[in-house]
Amino acid sequence: MTVEAELAFSVSDLAQMRFAVSPMWEVGPSLRLLRSGSGHPVHRPWAVQVRPRLAAAGLDRGRLAELVPPRGYVPDFLNPAPAGPAPTLEEEVARIEAASPAQVRRDLDRLGDEQGRLGPRTRALYADPRAGLARVTAEITAYWELALAPYWARMRAVLDADVFQRTRHVAEYGAARLFNDLHPSVSWGDNALRLAHRGRPLSRGAAGAGLVLIPSVFTGPGPFTRVTPPEPPQLAYPARGTGSLWQPRGASTGSRALAAVLGRSRTLLLTELESPASTTELALRTGLSTAGVSQYLTALRDAGLVSAHRAGRSVLYARTSVAESLLAASREVDPRGAR
Repeated sequence: MTVEAELAFSVSDLAQMRFAVSPMWEVGPSLRLLRSGSGHPVHRPWAVQVRPRLAAAGLDRGRLAELVPPRGYVPDFLNPAPAGPAPTLEEEVARIEAASPAQVRRDLDRLGDEQGRLGPRTRALYADPRAGLARVTAEITAYWELALAPYWARMRAVLDADVFQRTRHVAEYGAARLFNDLHPSVSWGDNALRLAHRGRPLSRGAAGAGLVLIPSVFTGPGPFTRVTPPEPPQLAYPARGTGSLWQPRGASTGSRALAAVLGRSRTLLLTELESPASTTELALRTGLSTAGVSQYLTALRDAGLVSAHRAGRSVLYARTSVAESLLAASREVDPRGAR
């Protein structure tokens, strides 16, 4: 059964409304998608790369997997309210580890009620929340490094662009326009935010002050909410631009201009890192020696153009946001000098 929830707003609540980009709001939804086995039309290229790594590491059947069921409620302690506009994963993990045993057990009671039972690892967490949370956050960190960190620069560009566009709309048209444009199930009227198709009622009396709006590339097809007073309620919604997130970007266009600065081999490696890859994979793709690839990647990493992330026994290299900006600029310049 679904209901239409209504969250009333005072002037103070509107004054405390803010945006935040949250790594943990990508962890849960992305893990759920991977474990579903579905060929998601948007995220299929990412899932094809990550799903085998997830299975090899056993993270598709671990503690975090028990806490993120195929559908329905995810424990609130996994999504603490972001303290700032862009907390790091480490900051959010620290907040999770600091969750009180009472909150952990309360959330797990609800999870057990909705799912019919708790898994064995989740029952161990219930019995000893302090020790259990340390194990859960270790899995979160491992999952992040394997599944999301290599892609974070690209994801973050989409999320930041969404926030920029929506804050501009607030400045130009006001908060009502913002709310009515978030998602078809979200609407604004009579000083209240209404959310259709919600499983539980929502009232300002059961929520903290303000509202945190969180764009997410993996949240969908509808928005998710978290209400745990005294923290402000959170509304995670599908970010604009997600549909083109994994599309090839034609990085080779204009690469000769960039090669004049970085060198041909380093530029070739950057263009090949359209998706994260290991040293061995890059050597096979480019025809460069493994030793040469390793040397060039070290130089690129020292320059802040690539990042390294461990995935099991392999190390995956990914372009950073700085590299993405350089490649985007090179695509705008014709190698012969014409704009």
